[in-house]
Amino acid sequence: MTLIGRLRDDQHGRVTAYVVITTVAALAFGGLVLDGGLALAAKVRAMGQAQEAARAGAQEIDLAAYRADGTLRLDPGRASGAAQIHLASAGQVGTVSVRFNTVSVTVTISHHTQLLKLVAVDTITVTARGEARPRRGISS
Repeated sequence: MTLIGRLRDDQHGRVTAYVVITTVAALAFGGLVLDGGLALAAKVRAMGQAQEAARAGAQEIDLAAYRADGTLRLDPGRASGAAQIHLASAGQVGTVSVRFNTVSVTVTISHHTQLLKLVAVDTITVTARGEARPRRGISS
């Protein structure tokens, strides 16, 4: 066998390994870009839903106290219910808590991956939290 023939035979395994490693790396990078962007969009959506639900709950004030002496405080049962109804109408599941005069809503969204599924990452879970308090008047 000639020298050139031996050099060609020695390179076959190395090229295959290089192609496999490069392909896996490209797919992983593409998965991070695609699924990372989709997870970021899911996080923004969760933040918006949590804030909207908290604001819906913060509108449920105790009208009897407000009419009697102008005290601005939440009706905890109605505030929690309004926030849960808002979440349900948006197709989201979350937790709602009312403490003192603050409505807190936490929304969790599980995003099913597209490309990262190839490297055994099936879902990415994002969580967002929103808070709101009742206020008088309009403020900027």
